Amino acid sequence: MVSPDDAYHAGMRRLQDRFDTRRLADRLVDKLSRTEFTCEDRAFIESRTLFFVATADGDGRPDCSYKGGAAGFVRVTDVNEIAFPSYDGNGMFRSLGNVLVNPAVALLFIDFEQPRRLRVNGTSFIQLDDPLLEQFAGAQLIVRVRATQIFPNCPRYIHRMQTVEASAYVPRAGYVPPVPAWKRFEAFADVLPMGDPAHATSPKEDD
Repeated sequence: MVSPDDAYHAGMRRLQDRFDTRRLADRLVDKLSRTEFTCEDRAFIESRTLFFVATADGDGRPDCSYKGGAAGFVRVTDVNEIAFPSYDGNGMFRSLGNVLVNPAVALLFIDFEQPRRLRVNGTSFIQLDDPLLEQFAGAQLIVRVRATQIFPNCPRYIHRMQTVEASAYVPRAGYVPPVPAWKRFEAFADVLPMGDPAHATSPKEDD
């Protein structure tokens, strides 16, 4: 159970009072917020091919990232826990680096075709030897999030969009994704990690 006092801080309350929405905000928490995933939540989350994650560093400076994969790349692993893989990226580790110094995260799942969205706030952690690693082809790390608040949002401002084509870069078993073109740029070629596939490919293999 999530209480309104736990869901809102002083800044939120100040604006709620200014626009006379405190009662509405409290009712939304009472009726919609939860700390455990429902069967419907699970089905929705595990059908998504993308989500957005917000993190912050130790000083509270925020960062937001898009995460994409094949349907099922985010899994509900417990009544109040989800897990997802971290794939090869640009090596900055902005989101996961933040998680190591500030575990608070917020995730946003959206359906653009039949407008719907679900928010998951919680505490995240990373295990380098997570047993789920072997179940996700191409995963470098597994991130787990213990939910402290799960709640849907009104979908009225979601623009209707359709997926035209899945990304060719999404890892999957038995498939070798193409090398991103930027990894062939001269400015980065000499600083790529040892073992990066770009070292063994020719420019013709880029897209």
